[in-house]
Amino acid sequence: MLKDKNLTSWLKKLFSMCAVFQILMIVAPDWAEVNEIDSDFDGKIDQWQHISENGNVEKIEHDSNASGKVDQVDYYGKSKKLIRVEFDRNNDGKMDHFQHYSDSGKLNRVEKSSEFNGLIDWKEIYDNGEKLSRVEIDQDQNKKIDTWQFYGNKENLTRLERDTDGNGKVDQWNFFLPNEILDHSAFDTTGDGKPDQWQYFDTSKHLTKVEYDTNKDGKADRWEHFSSSGKLAKVEIDRNFDGKIDLTQKKQ
Repeated sequence: MLKDKNLTSWLKKLFSMCAVFQILMIVAPDWAEVNEIDSDFDGKIDQWQHISENGNVEKIEHDSNASGKVDQVDYYGKSKKLIRVEFDRNNDGKMDHFQHYSDSGKLNRVEKSSEFNGLIDWKEIYDNGEKLSRVEIDQDQNKKIDTWQFYGNKENLTRLERDTDGNGKVDQWNFFLPNEILDHSAFDTTGDGKPDQWQYFDTSKHLTKVEYDTNKDGKADRWEHFSSSGKLAKVEIDRNFDGKIDLTQKKQ
């Protein structure tokens, strides 16, 4: 009788173990796997391919500098196309550079921590042709964008805008020639969101002229002209704000 009880108990345990094994087989099929690869044939594993139960690559980890640490991870979507790549640029074990891809597999956004402190303070936006169109920067590390860089068809810098006082409004605009040489800048010195001062430069980056809107009507009414040596040479003023110069001061 004792043997029968022991046999019954043993059979119950066996049935329980089989049930658990069946569950594990369902949750973690034996065809889900990780492929370890020595991509440069130096005798060290430097790439890990994570394969889903459907046989698709879901993630690839890289050790690109033979440090023994993963410093790049590629993520793939259901369409087998790359959707995101993460980088650890300073090899501290933390990802600090992220590249995002569209459904068509094209790069559309880059985010990174320029100070390697975990704060994303740099964002690059790309157009449908994977050309850089805009960069957004948080220069003072307060989690608010304060600098915007805009790029042309040839990925040349065309305009740079800044919020220098942190009030959420652009107060400086810089405009560039096709060769990325600064042409002129505009400033909002009163905080109303509108420019009231303009500075112009020659191709040698020398200041040639400064215009002022002193009465906030949106029109310049004072002009300062500078010599090639950078000295103030002449001042022109529209004293009654009718759009005509009525006072000229020539500097010696």
